[in-house]
Amino acid sequence: MSTSSPQIGIRATYMRGGTSKGIFFASRDLPETAQRPGAARDALMLRVAGSPDPYEKQIDGMGGATSSTSKVVIVGPSTQAGCDVDYLFGAVAIGSPVVDWSGNCGNLTSAVGPFAIASGLVDAPADGVAVVRIWQANIQKKIIAHVPMRNGAVQETGDFELDGVTFPAAEIKLEFLEPGADEDGEGGAMFPTGRMLDAVDVPGVGVIEATLINAGNPTIFVDASSLGLTGAELQPAVNGNAVLLARCEAIRVHATVAMGLAKTAAEATEKRPHTPKLAFVAPPAGYVASSGKEVAAADIDLCARIFSMGKLHHAMTGTGAVAIAVAAAIPGTLVARVLGERQRREVRFGHPSGALTVGAEAVEANGTWTVTKALMSRSARRLMDGQVFVPGDRSA
Repeated sequence: MSTSSPQIGIRATYMRGGTSKGIFFASRDLPETAQRPGAARDALMLRVAGSPDPYEKQIDGMGGATSSTSKVVIVGPSTQAGCDVDYLFGAVAIGSPVVDWSGNCGNLTSAVGPFAIASGLVDAPADGVAVVRIWQANIQKKIIAHVPMRNGAVQETGDFELDGVTFPAAEIKLEFLEPGADEDGEGGAMFPTGRMLDAVDVPGVGVIEATLINAGNPTIFVDASSLGLTGAELQPAVNGNAVLLARCEAIRVHATVAMGLAKTAAEATEKRPHTPKLAFVAPPAGYVASSGKEVAAADIDLCARIFSMGKLHHAMTGTGAVAIAVAAAIPGTLVARVLGERQRREVRFGHPSGALTVGAEAVEANGTWTVTKALMSRSARRLMDGQVFVPGDRSA
């Protein structure tokens, strides 16, 4: 005999931030057991998204069956001095029962300020620009969001265009303060191995030259040629190649161990599908983006692509953009080497959906590099506000 339990409605907002979408919760609106880390919170977030789904469609949930759309965010009053809100991000796996809380989502970061204002978590001017100080709880970093306001509400429409997003919107400027990892943080220093270039020995693949950097999120940069790629590939050329994807995951997990973020490659695959991310870069080359837009080699400084949850990302993750900006600003990294004479404080790179400009401020003292901030612009918009429903046994 089948059993049933009534559905529970939980206040939530479905938002686009940058080139991602996710379900946003104010921490006060979550069931008590989901307000703290643990199995109950993970079970709730999995059910909200519709995971784990062996069909990999997330039909019975709010997830969009891609790494860019299977995401959850929890925002609440800040526990940190000098910050307005705490922001916690979860990457929800599609086919397995895993919520990875190990890293940030730079794209959804752009929606945190607007959500906090609309939810009454922070005060904002009626017109002008609201400055929202965000504590990114996953990576223990401060982010400043500059959110445009008009007539007492967040301005969501505008003429700012972001490649990878169909419609223009209002520009939100983000400052990622001191994005490099701290010595006492997860993974140690900004360069966990103490080197700007490493040779990672990957069983079955060989030795791969890489920059292992912890900025924005832990990121692994390799040369596109080391993967047999040009750097101008789009999703269909990569995501349909099971052999290539397996090779890239092998590189990612062994580099994860080298960064001190997992004890074994198997642990990295099972428990850290979200971070570190593997990215590949190449000198500028012209190509046609997924939208049909022409990207000219003369208009970019390099080509960059990044993997997210085992697949090539359709554009560029926000934290990947931060890592590119930081690595580009520091001589000796693989990214700086590919840039060559094009290395500068501000870099424009080509990605599968078009191009993006990012920047970083880096200073060197006694042989040690410090990045004070990374800068980029994004946009965000509310898509739905109301209640998300889950069976009662997953919200108790």
